[in-house]
Amino acid sequence: MKQAALVLGGAVLGGLVGCFGFAWLLRQGFYGLVLPGGLLGLGAGLARCRSYWPAIVCGVLALALGLLTEWRFFPFKTNGSLSYFLKHASQLSTVTLLMIAAGTAIGFWVPFRRVDSKR
Repeated sequence: MKQAALVLGGAVLGGLVGCFGFAWLLRQGFYGLVLPGGLLGLGAGLARCRSYWPAIVCGVLALALGLLTEWRFFPFKTNGSLSYFLKHASQLSTVTLLMIAAGTAIGFWVPFRRVDSKR
């Protein structure tokens, strides 16, 4: 349980760094939506765990963080609510969806490959 808490703590810190990094990149004129989910996964991957469930949780959190970050900075002009954004997320641009998917994949895969199943 201690290892899972370390994984999730690293995920929270990595996700925060990713959100601030995305905002900083956006101010510089770049679009790095892969950062929130990707850094969440990298932060989670700093600790090993014996179970697979933290990796699954990190993948779901990376997806949610990518969507929330996009909504926070670029809500739909028609309706700025989160529920409207989530219902119409399929209308986002292909690049945006690919970046969210890449962040989600990194957010899941890095902690997944660090699972210590030999113990």
